[in-house]
Amino acid sequence: MWISLQWSSSIRMSPSHLDLELTLSYYRHPTAITALARHPMMAAYSTQILHCDPSSISFTPSGDPEFTCQITLEALQAASRLLHDRETVAFPTETVYGLGALALDATAAAKIFSTKGRPPDNPLIVHVSSFPMLRSLLPRDYTIPKIYDVLMKHFWPGALTLLFPADPSQIPPIITANQRTVAIRMPSHPVARALIAIANAPIAAPSANSSGKPSPTRAQHVFKDLDGKLGLILDGGQCGVGLESTVVDALHDDGNVRVLRPGGITVEDIETAVRQDMGESSSIPRVLVHRRDYRDEVLEEAPTTPGMKYRHYSPAVPVILLCTSSAPPSGMQRIQVATFLQSLRERAPKPSGKIKIGLLTPSDSVLLADLTAVDEGIEWHRYPLGPIADPSVSAQRLFDGLLTLDNAGVDLILAEEIKEDREGLAVMNRMRKAAGESAWLDVSSS
Repeated sequence: MWISLQWSSSIRMSPSHLDLELTLSYYRHPTAITALARHPMMAAYSTQILHCDPSSISFTPSGDPEFTCQITLEALQAASRLLHDRETVAFPTETVYGLGALALDATAAAKIFSTKGRPPDNPLIVHVSSFPMLRSLLPRDYTIPKIYDVLMKHFWPGALTLLFPADPSQIPPIITANQRTVAIRMPSHPVARALIAIANAPIAAPSANSSGKPSPTRAQHVFKDLDGKLGLILDGGQCGVGLESTVVDALHDDGNVRVLRPGGITVEDIETAVRQDMGESSSIPRVLVHRRDYRDEVLEEAPTTPGMKYRHYSPAVPVILLCTSSAPPSGMQRIQVATFLQSLRERAPKPSGKIKIGLLTPSDSVLLADLTAVDEGIEWHRYPLGPIADPSVSAQRLFDGLLTLDNAGVDLILAEEIKEDREGLAVMNRMRKAAGESAWLDVSSS
């Protein structure tokens, strides 16, 4: 049976900048897509998007993928060939889209940094498809601690990253940023896990975006940002979690669980799993959140995991965090909404005199009516984050909201804080990193 894959891509060519329509018809040709990853007249890549059907993938008890869709299988095989050619590939995970390369090949992993413009002291997370693959990465004499057995039992495959001792004979220092630990997780998204299994190799993958920008949760986000910088994007639909994985370090002598980066697995979920499997005794590990429950200046200067040192998640336009429940800093007073809006109107670009403002607020925000009641000199663009009572919806929509409003051409974005429990802890972690300034508003009369 012949299979026809059709792509349409605007390709920047030198010197004439031609637009090409590429059509490939092939009969399971082993190098067809690899050959199209670069056009001979281009300095940049011709970025292609191949669709994958996550529902067509299942796994055997041993972790081997099975497929009911030949197109999906061939797309994953094409991606695997690119990876083994030491190229990068973008692929969906349950958290965000990742930019993957072979984790045990320093030359391949270096392309992640050059593609993203990523600082070299920002370590990468290694993704595995099975427990035998995890075991193969660890030092031979290392015994996985009980707390990790508990966490893997409850949350793997899934949005939880664990720190393990790094085996320097296997893990290149570019992956760990010369740290003694390596961050590893097993993704639950069928496309991600199947890709790793087909490649038969661990894949290092940060988010598939230019360093510092919001993480992509759709294939089109990746294409808009990295078009021409990589050969292939696997489109597996919108990411279900919408925020990066939770990163945990339980390697300290005190046995406590340190959450270095909040994410798709909540602190409450981790606490419940620990209590359930380790009892209610006094020796049960505590779950500590970095910067909430403790500080570690050495770790912040030389992080062992992504998302700790540099400003992240920022769109091209300014983001202002609207604080309606948290207390303002000492000596600062809350301001009235009307006063705040007047200050925004004064930022209006000339000569139009009207400012376009994006709004990222819960659907049932009490602040929303006060803001949008004023439209003189302001053009509002709303992106609802879902109900206040369900922070998982806010988590799933946050990055898409930032990117959607940015692409709508707003002049700035207002993002309203939410309560820092469950997924809200991770949402606020990302909001604070995205925002360049904060405003504490008085909503007592709302």
